[in-house]
Amino acid sequence: MADLRISERHAQLLAYARSLTPPSGWKIEVSGDEIIMMAGPSVIHQRNLLVVREQFDVHQPAHLMPSENTDLASPNVGKLRNPDLTYIPVSVIELGGNDVPAELTELAAIAVEIVPPSNPENDLVGKVRDYPLMDIPVYLLIDPREGTVTLCSEPGGGVYHRQWSGKFGDTVPIPEPFTFDLITRDLIRHPA
Repeated sequence: MADLRISERHAQLLAYARSLTPPSGWKIEVSGDEIIMMAGPSVIHQRNLLVVREQFDVHQPAHLMPSENTDLASPNVGKLRNPDLTYIPVSVIELGGNDVPAELTELAAIAVEIVPPSNPENDLVGKVRDYPLMDIPVYLLIDPREGTVTLCSEPGGGVYHRQWSGKFGDTVPIPEPFTFDLITRDLIRHPA
């Protein structure tokens, strides 16, 4: 009975978050009982995302399509997250709407986040906690503040069981279904 009430509360919070109209350039996410509003990305953020996306696009499986800033919703665990980049099944187009049920995201294979200087904890703590709960198979974190890259994979029991860490300039081993080495030498750090 308690799980049902928690699930209902999460569904209500997600519905409320979706009813909000953020200012232009702002995004809304939900994590548990929190609604998180974030400002739009900087040009360094956009450049780094382009460097990464161009490489993923070349290795993208035919059944997936790239999507920037798509809401991934998981009412059962009270999560609404909006990765900077994900690859979602082409079949979700049939669902219409603005968000994708998290149950389908296990087919997506990856969520990519560029850590912002204004709220790094959201990506470094909150999403490291939330994405495995949502069964996102791979989480790629690019941190231009520190010049680091982290790849989390093998979710189970609400945590990622594998983690690879490196720095800008290293080659990141991206797993299936993409299976390629991500080149990071062209990523840009935030000024100190």
